[in-house]
Amino acid sequence: MAKATKTSTTKTKTASLLLALTLVITMALSLTEPQRAEAAVNVQERTSPGGIAYWLVEDDTIPLVAARFVFEGAGAVQDPEGRAGTANLLSGLLDEGAGEYDSIAFQTLLEDNAIRLGFDASHDNFSGELTVLSDTIELGTELLALALTQPRLDEDAIERTRGQIMAGLRRDLNDPESIASRLSSETFFDGHPYARQSNGSLESVPDITRDDLLAHHTATLAQDIIRVAIVGDISAEAADTFVDNAFGGLRAQADLASIPNMTIPTGVQTQETQDVAQTVIRFAIPGLARDDDDFLTAFVMNHILGGGTFSSRMFKEVRQDRGLTYSVFTYLSARDHAPIFGGGASTRPERAQETLDVMRAVIAEFVENGPTEEELQQAKDFLIGSYPLRFDSSQKIAQQLVGMQLERIPASYMIERADLIRAITVDDIRRVADRILKAPLSLVIVGQPLS
Repeated sequence: MAKATKTSTTKTKTASLLLALTLVITMALSLTEPQRAEAAVNVQERTSPGGIAYWLVEDDTIPLVAARFVFEGAGAVQDPEGRAGTANLLSGLLDEGAGEYDSIAFQTLLEDNAIRLGFDASHDNFSGELTVLSDTIELGTELLALALTQPRLDEDAIERTRGQIMAGLRRDLNDPESIASRLSSETFFDGHPYARQSNGSLESVPDITRDDLLAHHTATLAQDIIRVAIVGDISAEAADTFVDNAFGGLRAQADLASIPNMTIPTGVQTQETQDVAQTVIRFAIPGLARDDDDFLTAFVMNHILGGGTFSSRMFKEVRQDRGLTYSVFTYLSARDHAPIFGGGASTRPERAQETLDVMRAVIAEFVENGPTEEELQQAKDFLIGSYPLRFDSSQKIAQQLVGMQLERIPASYMIERADLIRAITVDDIRRVADRILKAPLSLVIVGQPLS
């Protein structure tokens, strides 16, 4: 399912920012893969003097510091009833003025000092990132702290950002892919906060007030649910100072609403008729939680079945051999409260039923026989060989480290992962396919009715 994207204010970059980033990129490209890999696995698990836990990778090869942080469980699932989009709107406003700085003054400081600061809200989490050159880290820390603890939430900024979100929502009304995303949420997560779009709706966004934004900020941005990763040209002592100065002003404990777990339904179908050139098909069945012992095997299985794009079974059967669609895919999403295995395709209306039939047949055959040894080996080679690309910049390393914290994965996993994947057998894949893929598919169809 496509994630609802955050619509935020477009910021122009000044010449100083472009020059600084050009310098950093040029220096980063000069690093060898072994240097990047070494930096990625040299993780220090630290706790600041103020008691905030974080992960650190020291790397002085380029004069850059990247920080990534996530408030776990503080995303759109915390939006109040009738106010879907609150977390998303707040994420677009934190850098629109804070403390004594209005929006223009705040953005000018960021641009003039080559500081990249941004926030985002997914369904589960509220996140942010800071990228700063080493010699301006004190200013970057100050601006981050102000954004988190003293956002201005001025009415003009609220209305400007609200207007941009509304414009995006109106565009989505006529986009079959966006319609399918909304209907998928409503169908697969019926009755759960996941059923709401994280960026809200045309009905809910106008009703969000400044008080709603302040309430969400007060309840959710707290030290006890923050996960932090810092990568770059910074010492451990300086990183301790950064963490306490950036996040020490947050309240100690969050006040989060309890979100129930659910198992998505099977065998249900939603159809929305649209006079469009392509029919969009989405399907889903229950998936696996990230801490399930079979998750990594399911991850490899998904790559073989439909997650591997040009190498996948779905691609070969649906597009390559039959030419039914340009894009066909599957995915495994370990959402906090409702893990899901899903997929989809877009195709010409007159071939939509055939496309769905072939997708079902591919899944059924995979359950019956599993992958070939060749398919499994190709998947292993790709998943092991491409993994270092997740660590080819300070920003990517920080993002991966925060993700591992959220998933309760130890830092040693970066080294152990390859051997864990190598150990997976065809029989393991067959067993997990039998466990997951036998369930009747829940479907969303947008376009002409299936014939």
